[in-house]
Amino acid sequence: MTTSFNRRQILARATATGAIGALGTSFATSAWAQAAAAGAAARSAPPKAPKLVGTLRIVIPANPGGGWDQTGRALGAALVGAGAADQVEYENIGGKGGTIGLAKYAEKYGNDANTLFMGGMVMVGAVALQKPAVDMGQIQPLARLTSDYLVAAVAAQSPIKTTKDLADAMRADLKAVPVAGGSAGGVDHIFAGVLARATKANPEGLVYKPFPGGADVVEAVMSGNAAVGLSGYSEFSDAIAAGKLRAIGVSSRRSAFGLPAFREQGLDAVMANWRGVFTGKGVAPARAAEMLAAIEAATHHESWTRTLKQNRWEPSWLTGKDLAEFMELDLTTARVMVYLLKLKA
Repeated sequence: MTTSFNRRQILARATATGAIGALGTSFATSAWAQAAAAGAAARSAPPKAPKLVGTLRIVIPANPGGGWDQTGRALGAALVGAGAADQVEYENIGGKGGTIGLAKYAEKYGNDANTLFMGGMVMVGAVALQKPAVDMGQIQPLARLTSDYLVAAVAAQSPIKTTKDLADAMRADLKAVPVAGGSAGGVDHIFAGVLARATKANPEGLVYKPFPGGADVVEAVMSGNAAVGLSGYSEFSDAIAAGKLRAIGVSSRRSAFGLPAFREQGLDAVMANWRGVFTGKGVAPARAAEMLAAIEAATHHESWTRTLKQNRWEPSWLTGKDLAEFMELDLTTARVMVYLLKLKA
């Protein structure tokens, strides 16, 4: 706990004083990666899932097909399988890194004890960039569920074949290497800046093209609308397997998904994406505790563990005070990175 507190103090002070540049990108991304890896302590076997309601609703602040959508639907299936609900209705509200869905959820379901909300690091980055009127302080975090790493991919016919090719191209003319990814300010956008900075290119020259879903990113790269795409492995896996995209590297510290890490190839570019589940600010503590118990039981259901394995997501369960402190650090770090990389909404 002391380490996280000290790191948070340093980041907060740097943000407040404007002395952010002295931190350096490597420190900020290192803090982010360390925080994303925290809280993976073993859990005791959960009790049987409490029955929450006949029909449970899960609001997903993204278009169908992306990481939040996949996670939300997998969680819904596991909640039904564990007996917490008879059925789950899904409501997708995409746009602006989840902040549009966040605002609508807070307004419509802030007191609804039968509606859950998906979120994660992408939303944290979008909040840091956009400074929306409704932020994550308007919802209650229940649990961090998974962590994922970002894959950089190019079209099969691209002249970029290795991390060195990518670094050389970005360093030579960053504007000629447009990058496609998720919403502006999200993890893909910030990691694009981290990559550019790691290649010694000026991140201010970054051409970033945001899209609402992973399928759109794949299409942008395959059509030539972008030179490089950034997304989670699960969103690229089909196109990679079909030979339509070629993966260049992954944002983990070591090889993952059978792909070499950027760090192993000489680029200090490490970042982990996390996804979690929330409820409304007005939901009573006792009901929130019931929801959490049901979610924990669902994460032990075979359908959930099977989905983790299929999508190669890392379980990263975190709740309570530890989750609140993790999110505070995450938001502070996102603000630092937005400043360092000169990102604009």
